Amino acid sequence: MQNYYKRTLGLVITDGVGFRNFIINDFVSEALLVFDRVVILSFLPLEVYPTVPDRVEIVPLRSSDERFLTWMFRKFKEVAHMQRHAKHNFGIRNSLQRTRSTAWSPKGIVNRCIYLISKIFHSEGVVLGAEHLQYNSFIGQPILEEYREILLRTRPDVLFFTHQRPPIIAPLLKVAKSLDLPTATFVFSWDNLASKGRMAGSFSHYLVWSSLMKAELLEFYPRITEQQISIVGTPQFVPFIDSRFTSEREALFRKFNLNPDLPLIVYTCNDSTIKNDPVYLDFLGSFIEAAKLVRAVNVLVRTSPAEVPGRFAAVAEKYPFFKWNYPDWKVTKTPFTESWSQRVPSFQDLCDLKSILTHAAFTINVLSTITIDSFLFDKPVINPVFGNGNNGYWDDQKYLKFRHLIPLVELKASHIVTDEKQYLEAINRLLLHGDDKSALRKSFVDLQIGFPLEQVNSRITEELYALAQKDASLKSKE
Repeated sequence: MQNYYKRTLGLVITDGVGFRNFIINDFVSEALLVFDRVVILSFLPLEVYPTVPDRVEIVPLRSSDERFLTWMFRKFKEVAHMQRHAKHNFGIRNSLQRTRSTAWSPKGIVNRCIYLISKIFHSEGVVLGAEHLQYNSFIGQPILEEYREILLRTRPDVLFFTHQRPPIIAPLLKVAKSLDLPTATFVFSWDNLASKGRMAGSFSHYLVWSSLMKAELLEFYPRITEQQISIVGTPQFVPFIDSRFTSEREALFRKFNLNPDLPLIVYTCNDSTIKNDPVYLDFLGSFIEAAKLVRAVNVLVRTSPAEVPGRFAAVAEKYPFFKWNYPDWKVTKTPFTESWSQRVPSFQDLCDLKSILTHAAFTINVLSTITIDSFLFDKPVINPVFGNGNNGYWDDQKYLKFRHLIPLVELKASHIVTDEKQYLEAINRLLLHGDDKSALRKSFVDLQIGFPLEQVNSRITEELYALAQKDASLKSKE
């Protein structure tokens, strides 16, 4: 027991989602119950952080521009990974098609060549070979020496990457490996393994949401062993059970000028890659204008934190009775590759989201993660997907074939509607009677989140500490 408080956790924050999951969520306080120190290595600027305890140090990290050669090997790695798994996975096949370049720029031409070559050569060995070349291409970059000096000074016993995919973490991962430092990563979203490209690199240990996600990790990354994976749930939803995040109905209805005597319909938008949100909002507004709903309602629209809400300006003007929640996620760093990732949420925004979900009658969204959020509050969900690729609407029915959404479809835990008539009927049915899908919602949540929310932070901390202890034990025997 004497050495229990003799370890330092290195916590790598790359983006606003990691900030939400591990900073606002107050994971750090839990970590300090086990680790003696926490060093936050941050690609976000220091001013976004709240005051931290004495045993916490925040170290800013500079990201470097990706060289052409590094990009080429990384791109080949990611595309070959998708080629390897595309045949039996619609989501990956869709991502493969979506990321294929049609440009004739130097990168566009190389992209086309990569797609052609990787159609033939895409074994796991080839993928790992491309990753090896990608990491070797960092040699000679000043950023490696910067990271090396930071890690040697702060001396973390384990380095925890809160997101497994951003390319900016690869140089830091290379340095950590060169220092023989154990690394762990958190697979941060339910769709990341079965519909996205390759992870940024190979880690010592992997933290996943559930048994379902563990099975996917073993399927898509055959060199990873079961012993390298821990099921920890996800901190993404922990604020919903945390009393610090308030959810008073009166305050919510006053803030958004809602009628407290009417039920609240909440429409949550995806980012602009999902095209039909304005269409479904227009239908909802027209139902209300034409008095087609069985009763008067409040409608609160929450836009995506990943974009500015300008594309909804016409809808907002057409239906002034819609109320709008623009998420308080501030852009912290520009210019930046994937600048949306540098949007950082406020504490109040999570309070607003919790309150909105607590007091909604039901929610509407196009198959986004907010479906899980809603289910955690046992709220019915309508998922409109009108587009089939042939009827004039943007094709969103394709998402029903994505691996992470197939259980939702098979369980029938939400109300999936494919045309205007079904949409109106589902809204009115929920307004009149609610539904009987509570048990199905719980089954879906249990499938996706494999650990109680109350224990997520402590579970993650314990797994990271065990990794640090194991590494120290192995090194002591050398």
